[in-house]
Amino acid sequence: MSDVELVIVENAKEVAAVVAEHLASATREGGHVVLTGGTTPERAYEEAARLAPDWDKVELWWGDERCVPPDHELSNFGMAKRALLDRLERAPRAVHRIKGELGKDRAAAEYEQELGATQLDLLLLGVGSDGHVASLFPNAPTLQQRKRVLSAEPDLEPFVDRVTLSLPTLCGAREILFLISGESKAEAARRAFASEPTPETPASLVRAAHGRTTAILDRAAAAMLPA
Repeated sequence: MSDVELVIVENAKEVAAVVAEHLASATREGGHVVLTGGTTPERAYEEAARLAPDWDKVELWWGDERCVPPDHELSNFGMAKRALLDRLERAPRAVHRIKGELGKDRAAAEYEQELGATQLDLLLLGVGSDGHVASLFPNAPTLQQRKRVLSAEPDLEPFVDRVTLSLPTLCGAREILFLISGESKAEAARRAFASEPTPETPASLVRAAHGRTTAILDRAAAAMLPA
């Protein structure tokens, strides 16, 4: 699709390496960076900490979070802390954590207030095998909501409540970077990047309204995309 630049690399390790380079560049430029969860992002964070150990020009946000304590194994913040934050020589200027342990409604309200009118510069997003992004699930009512931060109920395992940035908030980022790896994501990638946009595939609805959208895929994830 013309609205997304597709970058296809050999494997998940190379996806992580490309994303790490983007993050390292962001640390030099400064601004507001939105992190995501998942195995491939975890590798990218570890590599980014090695490439750029000083993050004092950056403020960090999260695209979504599960309603668990920050040290819980399911916490997106907890994963980023272990893979990235704990490895840095200079910490980010600010770390804006979604306080999922407060419960989805209170955590969403507090994060909405904290986010305010902040312009997000770089947004990382994975894509689920069902085509979801952040915690915006296929055909969910949250896809129609306009607030910047939303509470969400789970549509797949693990079945815990979520807090997520809304579709307009995601699309308001200056640069959106999808990172996708694995054969299990191939069908979702085809629907997200080579089919008509539809609420059945939330990833197909996320494009930078006034910036750049790029998808980094390994060959397995890109297997069903047009040549």
